[in-house]
Amino acid sequence: MFDPIELGREFFEKLTAVDAAITARVAAGACSRCGGPLHVGNYPRKPRGGLFAMEGESLTLRFSLCCGREGCRRRTTPPSVRFLGRRVYVGAVVVLASVVALAVATAAAAHRSTGIAARTLRRWVGWWRGAFPETAVFAALSARLVPSIERRELPASVLARMPGAPETQLSVLLGWLAPLTSTSTPDGARFVRVLG
Repeated sequence: MFDPIELGREFFEKLTAVDAAITARVAAGACSRCGGPLHVGNYPRKPRGGLFAMEGESLTLRFSLCCGREGCRRRTTPPSVRFLGRRVYVGAVVVLASVVALAVATAAAAHRSTGIAARTLRRWVGWWRGAFPETAVFAALSARLVPSIERRELPASVLARMPGAPETQLSVLLGWLAPLTSTSTPDGARFVRVLG
C-alpha cells in the first residue's frame, strides 16, 4: 500500500507554479482556431480536498486563456497538474483516494479514510480501470514503465514506480496526467514535457 501523506500548502504552491509555467507557454502561442493572440481568462473553481488535502481547497482559480480577436473569443484551457479535468476534487486527491479505495477492505472504510463518498470513489476506480487505459497517456506510461502496469491496481501500480519520495511520486504522476485535463489545447502534452 502507498504510505499516507498529507498534502500541505508547499505541495500545492509547487503545483500552482507548474500550472503557471504551462499557461505561460500556451499563452506564448496563438488561438488554435483563428491564430489570434491569447489573453488571460482565468475562471473560479471551488475544489474539494477530502481529509488529506484541505490546503487544496485554496486553489480557487483555474488558469485559462481566451482569444483576443474580435469574433472568435475561443477559450483555451491549458493542461493542469492541480485539477484533473472537471472533477470537483483536486487531482492529487483523485489519485490518492483511489489508491486508498483499492487498499481498504470496504467502501465504508474508504469513506472514513478519505472523507469522500463511496459512490465517488467507485466511479474513480472505474475510470482508472476502464477509460484511463484507453488513453494515449496510459500508452506512454506503459511504454516507459516496463514490465507492464498492473491495470487492476491503477493508480497504485503506476504511483509506486515513480521516482522519489511520495510527494514527488504524486507530482510526477500528475504531470503525466496533465494532458488529460484539457481538450481545448491541441497536443497539450508538449507543454508539460518541456517542464519535466
